[in-house]
Amino acid sequence: MEGGDVVTKVIDARDLSARAAELGAALTQDYHGTKPVFVTVMSGALWFVADLVRQVDLPVEVDFLMLNRFGEGGRIRIATDTATALTGRDVILVEDIVDTGLTLTVLRKLIAEREPASLKTVALIDKVPRRLVDVPIEYRGFEVGDEYLVGYGLDHRGLYRNLADIWAVLDLEAFQAAPDALARVALTGS
Repeated sequence: MEGGDVVTKVIDARDLSARAAELGAALTQDYHGTKPVFVTVMSGALWFVADLVRQVDLPVEVDFLMLNRFGEGGRIRIATDTATALTGRDVILVEDIVDTGLTLTVLRKLIAEREPASLKTVALIDKVPRRLVDVPIEYRGFEVGDEYLVGYGLDHRGLYRNLADIWAVLDLEAFQAAPDALARVALTGS
């Protein structure tokens, strides 16, 4: 199977950069006169937050947290917490992708318990068709369907986060059998 039959580019680096600039301008306007803290969900959102905060013309802080799922119910807990105290702060939660909304709902609840002055979410990718619970996403990069995505922080078994573009896997079974298909297409163009 050819790489192009397995994967296709869905959001290129120029569009990602332009959208980060648009979101950065909106955040600059909405948070004028404040010093928000961007709480970034690791590891996938690292690429997005790096581009995003460079487009925000305000003094900002960036902090990180990491989540773990455990147990049969997929319960969520914070594995690595923020170093910044969030009480009384304007918190902007940065996610790479929102799927069912379940993780984001739990995460927003955990942060809200810390009594921030405000809490808003910016998500690079919103998979609206997969939503199971309604969760606020005040700043949205791109709405997509149900595609399996890799690149620009999104990974497959730890690989492909470093790609500048976002790719959809068209044939997951073939991709898992030959994951180098994306490397051939994305890195060499063949």
